Amino acid sequence: MTTYELAKRALDFTAAAVGLAVSAPLFALLAILIKLDSPGGVFFAHERVGRYGRKFKVLKFRTMVKDAPKRGGAITAGHDPRITRVGRILRKTKLDELPQLWNVLKGEMSLVGPRPEVEKYVQLWNPQLREIVLSVRPGITGLTQVRYRHEESLLAQQADPETYYREVLLPLKLQSDAEYVQKCSLWFDAWILWRTVIALFEREQEFSVRQKT
Repeated sequence: MTTYELAKRALDFTAAAVGLAVSAPLFALLAILIKLDSPGGVFFAHERVGRYGRKFKVLKFRTMVKDAPKRGGAITAGHDPRITRVGRILRKTKLDELPQLWNVLKGEMSLVGPRPEVEKYVQLWNPQLREIVLSVRPGITGLTQVRYRHEESLLAQQADPETYYREVLLPLKLQSDAEYVQKCSLWFDAWILWRTVIALFEREQEFSVRQKT
């Protein structure tokens, strides 16, 4: 393990532990709001492909109706009727991803890295780029998440979101994730974390599939 990887893991573990402790009251509040808004559990665990192709469960606050998988596919557009009222707020603010601090604490994820993808889409990846992207831990945020911050809104504009995702967005996101792996450093990770905060306040219409940070 390189010095960078050791330092990154130490920072991830510390930040996740502190983050979980500090955000405990917020977790409780969001749990209450989710339960009051719609029937079902507070959390949602979805299987993704992690480092070296190992599968793991990504933990999120539930933002959709409890039987959402039976009502539609894995692609979620902005107008998806399965999203609950509280869920729309959580997704817009990215608060739904706070429970992934637990994934970071366990070592399944990092604060910064490629976004973990579901297996059926990983199988569509270019083999060479797939090897690069899966060589590191996936992240809660990353270069691709910043570039395609409003992915759901973009998908909502398409007549066939599933096809658009597979043929247009998926290859672009893969290239962006591979770019991150090739450039990764503690300074680059810090810059991405800063850009993630800034992106929360940027307008949706400023984004497109051609954007670059």
